[in-house]
Amino acid sequence: MTGRRAALVSAVVLLAGFAVVVAVGTPWQVLPDPGGAAVDPTAGLTARQVDRAEAFAAAIRPASLASLLLGLAVSALLGLTRLGARLVQALPTPGTGRWAWQVLLGVFALAVVGRLVTLPLSAYGEVVRHRYGLSTRGWGLWLRDVVVSTAIDAALTALTLLLLVWLARRASRVWWALAAAGAAVLVVVGSFLWPVLMEPAFNRFESMPASSLRSDLLALAEENGTPVQDVLVSDASRRTTALNAYVSGFGSTRRIVVYDTVLERLPDDQIASIVAHELGHVATDDVLTGTLLGALGGAGGVALLGWVLGSPRLLRRAGADGPADARVVPLVLFLVAVGTLVATPVQNLVSRQVETRADVHALDLTGDPDAFIAMQRSLAGSNLSDPDPPAAWHWLFGSHPTTAERVALAQSWSRGERQP
Repeated sequence: MTGRRAALVSAVVLLAGFAVVVAVGTPWQVLPDPGGAAVDPTAGLTARQVDRAEAFAAAIRPASLASLLLGLAVSALLGLTRLGARLVQALPTPGTGRWAWQVLLGVFALAVVGRLVTLPLSAYGEVVRHRYGLSTRGWGLWLRDVVVSTAIDAALTALTLLLLVWLARRASRVWWALAAAGAAVLVVVGSFLWPVLMEPAFNRFESMPASSLRSDLLALAEENGTPVQDVLVSDASRRTTALNAYVSGFGSTRRIVVYDTVLERLPDDQIASIVAHELGHVATDDVLTGTLLGALGGAGGVALLGWVLGSPRLLRRAGADGPADARVVPLVLFLVAVGTLVATPVQNLVSRQVETRADVHALDLTGDPDAFIAMQRSLAGSNLSDPDPPAAWHWLFGSHPTTAERVALAQSWSRGERQP
């Protein structure tokens, strides 16, 4: 069996394993009796709230879609023509280890090009968020966030591609297998380290002062069987008026994080409902399952990449000699972008089901559907979430159930008279 065919077979096996985990591990039915309340497309929001959310969506969605398509088009131009290869080759690099410098500097150069091309659309999106009161960032902080996020993404991507090209130079026949194993390991390590290393790059966190709310949230985590080390408050108001809370970390690093905007604007029972939802993800090991899916998907994707990069015709079009050539970087980045886009609807389908299960867990844990419904309406009103978005948009980009669906779920839960 040739190396390219072995890569294809391995990709099929790994992606089949991914599909099996999705089919078996996804909670397709979260209530014993899924029937019940009809879905109100307004989710009980006022006409003014619905109109405002729809107006915001109408202003922001075209820019978001245009940014996605423009970024993909630029990536295709650089990856499927010799233009990207020439850019990588033209970068000034030291004589020693020239290929490695070409990979590192090439990724950064391509990342900057991609960001600059879509920057006007990003700025427009920020203008819209300011106009609707969602963003509180000054333009200095916005630019700082753009630079930091671009630098972090580029650095992680550069190191990953440096490893890939190095493996291709060292083991030309089985580089894809070694890289696939490395991708799986990176997903696992990143899942554990991301909350500790990356979250502080954008926000500051302080322990929530002693209060009845803090005690209630710690007690809720104990009741959930997933005790946390601390309850932190994030300074999210520096950037946004949106409301959110989450649980991050594992074991000794697990903590509840609450936006300061939540503390300012929501009553304690609604905050407890949000946190109960997030604790539901911990109770059902959603992060670990997601990590397993990421490892299988990442390994399968790299194996598939090994098969694709075995095409001499494609390599000639991109101006690269092979996966061991630094000029292959633009092509790899384009293929990764396409793979990510193709995988997005599948990821969001699974995510919506997992989020629905966490909603039911929150209802079971608190036994308070009224607080849950009020919380969902508060989040939708503050975050300007369209309670009933277009089906195609929701299918492609919706990682959570709609507000209308979540309110109907709580009403169905209440009618079923489930016990907490």
